[in-house]
Amino acid sequence: MFTMSRFNLRTVLSLIFLIPVMFPCANAAGPDSAEYGVVLNLSGKQRMLSQKMSKEVMLVALGVDLDQNLKNLIATSTLFDETLKGLRNGSDSLRLPPTSSKRILRQLDKIDALWSKFYPEIRTVIDNRSVSKQQVMAIANNNLPLLKEMNKAVGLYEKDAQKGGLKSDPGLASSLNLSGKQRMLTQKMSKEFLLVAYGEDVANNKLNLLETYTLFERTLNGLLDGDQTLGLPGTKQQNIRKQLAVVSDLWKGFKPLVAKGSEEGSDISKDMIVKLATSNLPLLKEMNKAVGMYEKEAAK
Repeated sequence: MFTMSRFNLRTVLSLIFLIPVMFPCANAAGPDSAEYGVVLNLSGKQRMLSQKMSKEVMLVALGVDLDQNLKNLIATSTLFDETLKGLRNGSDSLRLPPTSSKRILRQLDKIDALWSKFYPEIRTVIDNRSVSKQQVMAIANNNLPLLKEMNKAVGLYEKDAQKGGLKSDPGLASSLNLSGKQRMLTQKMSKEFLLVAYGEDVANNKLNLLETYTLFERTLNGLLDGDQTLGLPGTKQQNIRKQLAVVSDLWKGFKPLVAKGSEEGSDISKDMIVKLATSNLPLLKEMNKAVGMYEKEAAK
């Protein structure tokens, strides 16, 4: 018969008690409201980064401020990569808790698979300091699946937030999600504008551009005053409304440019390309400030 010595028994018991220390369990209660604010902000920001790096590829392809846009492309793609790892494993520098939901982890697996093919294309553009016609087509075809799967992940995080740390205010989770999505739409419409200017699938990209800027405008109005279909309750906090008014003022100047680019039969001039290259970033910056304000509300 098998017998265990006193020494071995002590060893086994010690290992049993060490297991929780060596392999800490994920927070069983899930992230708190402040952590959900960060997760929804940064997972949502990934959608924007997928479109921003695609826009920057197009600016390189069109020969606009080559050195600066290559520098921007390096920073954008690196941040996407770091944040994707942080969403899975946690990141102190990004203030991200690790993801414990098996459903969300499976979704992140899908994004990893797409990113493992997309990132090398970006690195090739950076290394070559140029973009071929084939690379434009590859980026144009592959950025949307990456965006789509990232958007699904954000939706899963939002559902968890509504059940968990933000269950007392599910409307705030929706506002965080869709305000974050607005950042993406600024970059998506800019990318589509530049694809039209390049001559890539012009008819479809004009239609996409029209749909994107129309959704941006509707969501902006919904963030301010509510939109039942979009699940937006409207914003009562005066500081956030004031920031959204700043975004609205910038949008009044930006909309005519993208609207012109979406018109059937219209051409996009070099001056229009340069104007878009400089004016999309202030719109993104001010929208990002609004998202940060929603995140602070989640932390209260």
